[in-house]
Parts: sequence; structure tokens; C-alpha cells
Amino acid sequence: MAQVHPQNTERSISWFKRFQYDKERDSPNDTQNVLLVIATLIAAVTFQAGVNPPGGLWQDDNVQEHHAAGRAIYASRKHPYYVFLMSNTLAFSASLLVVTSLTYKFPFHFEIWVATASMMVTYASAIFAVTPHESVHFRSLLITASVPFITRFLIQLLKKCRKKCQKDEEIGGETG
Repeated sequence: MAQVHPQNTERSISWFKRFQYDKERDSPNDTQNVLLVIATLIAAVTFQAGVNPPGGLWQDDNVQEHHAAGRAIYASRKHPYYVFLMSNTLAFSASLLVVTSLTYKFPFHFEIWVATASMMVTYASAIFAVTPHESVHFRSLLITASVPFITRFLIQLLKKCRKKCQKDEEIGGETG
């Protein structure tokens, strides 16, 4: 069994730490730019995977084998396709939330929002077009797509409530 030298371990840890986020070193603008690039890349990859699922699409109708032209081949494996579709939709939705959040109050924010909403509708219509109706409950897909937005909303609501509670405690402590 090979021994790990402490010097090599320290070097790999320092290399890893060098690329981690550091409030002292990284400016908010640089951080925002990195997050936008990452979120945009995730949105592009997940959009493409949803529109053109792994395995491609059936090219012909075949009643005996129960498939139709233009439907996802992967959907013939119901459970794995379901997991793929839900995970892909969650990642797509979360990345669009990050993009719209990071571009809030930017010039052309409204146009970015319209383009993002249009992209979500395009993704949904493509998913509906290539997915056999018996493979996925589309209600589940819509719920999955809304999870990042609902989660962010609840986090913001909890922060607001906590801030209000702290203010109330300060006011209560001063008068008591």
C-alpha cells in the first residue's frame, strides 16, 4: 500500500483552497460573473438534454413495439427516464432562477426575464412533445420545476420573519 506524504496532502489541500470562494479576495462582481457563467452553462446543458434526451428519438411509428415517431427512446425505460427528466428539470429551473436573481435590476432585466420565461415554456413544450404521456405525470414535472422558486421564496420569507422578530425583541427589551 502506497504511503501518502504529508507534503503532497498539504499541496493538494492548498491547491483546492486557492480556488474556493474567499470574501477577502473575491469581489462581488467577480463572484456574480462566475455564478452567471456556471448557471448559464447548466441552463444550456439541461435545456439541450431535455429537448434531445439521451438515446435520441424514435424515427418511426411501431404499434407492436409501442413507440411513436418523435418520442424519446429512453422513455421506454419508464423509471430511469422519470428520474432523468425530474433531475434535469430541477437543474434547469434552479439555473434559470440563479440567472434571473443575479441579473435583477440590471439594464434590460425585463427583457432577460421575458427571454427566461420563454425558454422555460419552450423547454416544457419540448418535454411534452417528446415524452409519451404514460411515462410521466406532467403535474409532477411542473411541481419539480417550481421547487427552486418556492424554496427561494420561503428562504426569503423566513429571513424577513427572523429580522422582524429580532427587531421586536430589541424594541421589547428597551421598553421592559
